[in-house]
Amino acid sequence: MAYVSENSLHDAINKATTDLFTCAYKNIIKPHFVFNKPPDRSHAQMIGFCKVTRNIPPLMWLLRQMLDYTDPILETSVMGVDFANPFGLSAGLDKDCEMATLLDNAGFGFETVGSTTARPCAGNPRPWFHRLPEYDSMMVHVGLANEGSDKIIAKTEQAWRRTRTMQMSVSIARTNDALVGGIDEGIEDYCVSMRRAAGRTAMVEVNISCPNTKVGEPFNEDPEALDRLFTELDKIDRPQPTLVKMPLNKTWEEFRELVDVLADHNVQGLSIANLQKDRSGMTIPPSWLGGLSGGPCTVESTELIRRVYRDYGDRFAIAGIGGVFTPKQAYEKIRAGSSLVMFVSALMYRGPQQITVLKRGLAELLRRDGFAHVSDAVGVDA
Repeated sequence: MAYVSENSLHDAINKATTDLFTCAYKNIIKPHFVFNKPPDRSHAQMIGFCKVTRNIPPLMWLLRQMLDYTDPILETSVMGVDFANPFGLSAGLDKDCEMATLLDNAGFGFETVGSTTARPCAGNPRPWFHRLPEYDSMMVHVGLANEGSDKIIAKTEQAWRRTRTMQMSVSIARTNDALVGGIDEGIEDYCVSMRRAAGRTAMVEVNISCPNTKVGEPFNEDPEALDRLFTELDKIDRPQPTLVKMPLNKTWEEFRELVDVLADHNVQGLSIANLQKDRSGMTIPPSWLGGLSGGPCTVESTELIRRVYRDYGDRFAIAGIGGVFTPKQAYEKIRAGSSLVMFVSALMYRGPQQITVLKRGLAELLRRDGFAHVSDAVGVDA
């Protein structure tokens, strides 16, 4: 493989193109084509753009040539899965698997589709999103809208077969609709999607922490319910590794109780963590419903990552999520214990070229500190 980092001409073109994209997004695209309309509409138009451009191979080739920064220092193997780099799109943006081709050619290491549910789900009443640029955050209140895991997992499997280097993961959650029942119904809902996902993606994530549903979060509020859920999921044979999407707003004692339960089950990784619920010190209209992405999650998620890695070591691989806008923030999560790093808000606030900024910057930080591979830096500060 010819790496961009090892070809001085390609490296220079990649850096210049990334700088150009950054300037264009900040001064033209963001103010005049994205932030000039409600975020729900912008999201729909972004998905529409991906659906059109993915069918234009010359454009995808050009995107890959201009933006996909490759470097051997970023390659890593986590939970038995090989990644070209540790950066991925976290669940919540590409709910119905429409962005994979674009993300693959832009140079993402992986994508998590969904979350998806056993039954098709309309989600919560709109608006689903509110922008909070002063906090580098989005208020998110989608409520797991998706086409249903039968369709979404099939689309994710097809996308995985077509990607050049990007790995595909699917996040499964409990359907958020009028048919929800008790714990037993919720467990079966997860099991339906897990049976559908078995063997069809590189990874599967079990989302137990969506804060925007009718029934709340029963599987992270009661360790016994969580144990019951994974006792049933363990009965489903699946070759790919399983991660669990963890909540952010728990005391360490409460969080550790959940991790102790998961340590006894067929779980290889933890996604840390979901949306921020705490609005303390922030000026946000009370009528805006949902959880906070981005900036308000940065410090708290990194501290949770550090504590989990310190106490559990290699028992779980950690995918760090929450407020990753700069290479330094990604590096802090890696040094705290993350083997993988996921983000969403940076795409909206910084632009699609941010994946290149993160990869290039992380490679520079790793070399500065004498690491030969990104895996060597995992947990060194824990």
